[in-house]
Amino acid sequence: MVFGVILAGGIGSRMGNVEKPKQYLKVGDKPIIIHTIEKFFVHDEFVKLIVLCPKQWVETTKNLVQKYLGEGAERVVVLEGGSTRNETIMNSINYIETEYGLDEETLIVTHDSVRPFLTYRIIEENIKYGKMYGAVDTVIPATDTIVESQTGDVITSVPDRKNMYQGQTPQTFNAKKLKELYLSLSEEEKDILTDASKIFVIKGEKVHLVQGEVFNIKITYPYDLRVAESLIKDEKNMK
Repeated sequence: MVFGVILAGGIGSRMGNVEKPKQYLKVGDKPIIIHTIEKFFVHDEFVKLIVLCPKQWVETTKNLVQKYLGEGAERVVVLEGGSTRNETIMNSINYIETEYGLDEETLIVTHDSVRPFLTYRIIEENIKYGKMYGAVDTVIPATDTIVESQTGDVITSVPDRKNMYQGQTPQTFNAKKLKELYLSLSEEEKDILTDASKIFVIKGEKVHLVQGEVFNIKITYPYDLRVAESLIKDEKNMK
């Protein structure tokens, strides 16, 4: 079984002085989080779409899903997220295990709620290669030179750009394997995690790459909202 897991736990501190988390800000005629859910909603292979958000936003999110998806809202479940990104993912896996059970075929496609411009192709390839390899990360080649500094004031190294990629989402995992690996981590290993793919890397497991898109942006700063408005207009004009 395949589940979509939409991570909406952020509070949007880098967006500046806004009255709500960035995933609830409107772009075009609806909140960002709804644009993202709709991209997953068109895929019949998802048994359930699991949206995880801060506790105080659970009811608001349920209401938004009902308002914009109507009868289709029954395919979406809204849960409270965890204290970290990976704990939030674990909450989704625990829900799946309780309601459906976990086996070797259980796949989760995890995605940032503030990346509403992913494509059908990206989701399809995440599912395809997730079934084949058990762990998938969506990336694009780095276009800028990457500079490493371990001190913050001088360059430590300049890696070869052709080997560098920028991580996006979705990230797709065999849910049972991910839970097993996460539970095997030490507290020190958990402290250095940036995302779920790193769990596999730390444990020596391979993560397959799926080609993302430059426009699969994460809406983080006020400037990104202006870019998103333009992309939404382009999407509408293409329909």
